[in-house]
Amino acid sequence: MFPVIFQLGHFRIYSYGLMLALAFLVTGYFFRRELKRTGLPPSLGDSIVMGAILGGIGGAKLYSVIEGLNEANALYVRSFFSGSGLVWYGGFAGGVTVVVIIIWRSGFPMMRVLDLVAPLLSLGYAFGRMGCFLSGDGDYGPPTDLPWGMAFPNGTVPTVQRVHPTPLYEIALSLMIFAFLWRMRKRSLPTGWMFGMYLILGGAERFITDFWRLTPVVALGMTMAQITSIVAIIVGTVMVSRSRKARPAIGKAGVRG
Repeated sequence: MFPVIFQLGHFRIYSYGLMLALAFLVTGYFFRRELKRTGLPPSLGDSIVMGAILGGIGGAKLYSVIEGLNEANALYVRSFFSGSGLVWYGGFAGGVTVVVIIIWRSGFPMMRVLDLVAPLLSLGYAFGRMGCFLSGDGDYGPPTDLPWGMAFPNGTVPTVQRVHPTPLYEIALSLMIFAFLWRMRKRSLPTGWMFGMYLILGGAERFITDFWRLTPVVALGMTMAQITSIVAIIVGTVMVSRSRKARPAIGKAGVRG
């Protein structure tokens, strides 16, 4: 694998950092287009993307530090300033919290904006998992004899055994979720349906793929990510169910239907 894409002296470009940057750049570009299409100011996209970056990375690192304090000692706090330890559910919680605050303060309809964000969350997640794959950061699964099993001898967390390339599974499922939601975005759907459906599909994706990851079980035979995924699926199901009673939000012409 390629943890370092480019190096010139002490200057290095890491594959995970590059994919993370591309995730925000690409999704930010499409988000601005969607805001313009639906009659909302594209400048709102810049604030939301910046909030997602700060809240997402900060939340991921904070959760990693808290988790590390339970396993080691207070010196683990130093990892907050390192390039490792980005926990996805900490990042999701931090990113959503900051983004919700930004939308609320902007005065624009909360669920209308979140519906526009929904497909791009899956696309950004796929970029992030590509970064995990290229860096070999340990997000792979248990050993396997399947033809597509891969070894990561040069990864950040190396293994010479052939293992499940779980990031590739997540990339494939995330891109399918993105394709579905992206196709649905111009239909006359009730407010909240898109974001609720993202929570259902994204939660199901992570719940399933965690069976092929070396993630510690915390309770009821499930990992923390799987427990979080179940919560997301429940919340998404409630949102989709409630949205059926609402008016269509954004139709093909990009206005309220």
